Amino acid sequence: MPSIRTPAIVLRTYDVFETSTVATVFTREIGKVSGLAKGARRLKSPMQGGLDLLAISDIVLLHKGTDALDLIIEASPQERFESLRRDLAALYAGYYIAELLSDLTDLHDPHPRLFDAAMVTLRHLGDPILRQRRLFRFELACLRELGLMPAIDHCAHCGELVDASGDAFAFGLATGGVICPACRPGQPHVATLSGVTLGAIRALAEPGSAWRKLALTPAASATIRATLGAVISHAIGRKPRLLPYLGA
Repeated sequence: MPSIRTPAIVLRTYDVFETSTVATVFTREIGKVSGLAKGARRLKSPMQGGLDLLAISDIVLLHKGTDALDLIIEASPQERFESLRRDLAALYAGYYIAELLSDLTDLHDPHPRLFDAAMVTLRHLGDPILRQRRLFRFELACLRELGLMPAIDHCAHCGELVDASGDAFAFGLATGGVICPACRPGQPHVATLSGVTLGAIRALAEPGSAWRKLALTPAASATIRATLGAVISHAIGRKPRLLPYLGA
């Protein structure tokens, strides 16, 4: 079995046997991995602190390349996010990021850009002013990277460009995004978005810093949260457990 050294975000852990831990981590090099860390809970374990939840660790693992557990042979902490220790809303947001990485990605499917996006988002969750927007951007980045991004610029049915300057737009989960007026009749599971909300989602999905200057009212933020939550719930097949806590 080849050994691989890679930075990793610790998503979930549970104890096994007397001193060992099974950890699910999202690595930059090989994606999501579940591995057995033998002796990780010993008092003088060299892995002490290396498998703390929602921390960035430098791990070395023996990669089996199958669905069997890999072996984590080294784990040292690289970065902890202090805001998650003192801010409950930031902690909930961090757990939500971990849930998305765990439930939307497959084992051993690398997405280095998604790893980087998660790390940057975790690093800045202590900012209460931009926290919600950063979560929106992470959700959109996650959907885009995994090929689950809904159509927001063109009609999901016919491909026609949709101008966001109108008053209201149809958005279909089953169809895969925004729907033009000509294609709207007969489409199931359709919600209505205002032009302001659709424009805000487009701005949040774009690179650059324009998203920082968006004038989002509480009502617009709530609509964006409901829309992205519905898209992600549709992709996972259930409502994320942490989703109801994001407004706390």
